[in-house]
Amino acid sequence: MRDAIDAPVHLLGALALELAPGSQPGRAALAQAEAGALAAGVAQDLAKFAPEAAGMELVLVGAHYDAVELLRPGWPLHQALAQLADRAPADGARGVGGRVIAFGAHDDALPQSLAASDEYRGGPLRLVPFLLRADDAALAAELGERFERSLLDLGMAGAGTALLAQDAFAMQVEHARYLTVHDLAAMMAMQYDHAGLGALWPLIEAALLAPAQEEWLDAPPEPLVRYADGEARIALFSPPAWKARYAADIGDEAQLRRRFAGFEMRQRQFAAVLGAHGVPVTFVDCPRADAGAL
Repeated sequence: MRDAIDAPVHLLGALALELAPGSQPGRAALAQAEAGALAAGVAQDLAKFAPEAAGMELVLVGAHYDAVELLRPGWPLHQALAQLADRAPADGARGVGGRVIAFGAHDDALPQSLAASDEYRGGPLRLVPFLLRADDAALAAELGERFERSLLDLGMAGAGTALLAQDAFAMQVEHARYLTVHDLAAMMAMQYDHAGLGALWPLIEAALLAPAQEEWLDAPPEPLVRYADGEARIALFSPPAWKARYAADIGDEAQLRRRFAGFEMRQRQFAAVLGAHGVPVTFVDCPRADAGAL
């Protein structure tokens, strides 16, 4: 859960709201007073899991997002929360021993850096991001390790907090729990695996957790993708190069055309998923069947 943005040390997490089947969130963002009430409930819950959390500063936005909006390189939503909190008045509301800072909508609008995308609004899991801040790095490290070990299994939200979120956002919540961003990444990895996208996850994980690392997807029949220097490069093979790499044993022209069309569709799917996670995508012409051009 620990990711350094700036001093003080930050612990990144989210209140995960799993919606009942068929339920849709009625409100995208809460007014300031409602966001403050939700933040107070979150602060109380976290202090029950770890009393040390009561002395840390909690920063929360009264809005909900899809997982892809949180799982982006540099953790931009949490980064925005940290930057806005740095400019908040020093006499902010007090929570359970520590300061609680909540950001709500003004005239139904949030700051642009916190605006949720309508494109990803329909998913069954909605996430309310928060961060805990502490000047004591040792305390933050110990608490972060404890949350990483136990929050996913033990971090059910209190009944009052879950009901408050349900009523405030006007949606039917089936389960409400707390996650670290690494918990969320692990959940997404499993979901992508079940959806047939597991081969792509190591590239997304590298972008999130090791952006300076190089990562390859080189596993036919999947598209060839290289992650490096903060972007994903997808190989665009000419038809002859594609045939040599992926379909050398197929002689039927109609079958080749169908296979190639399906391959191009898979490339577009990969590009869309990477783009949703904020990973820039470049298509690179590759006249040869090998990976040299990437």
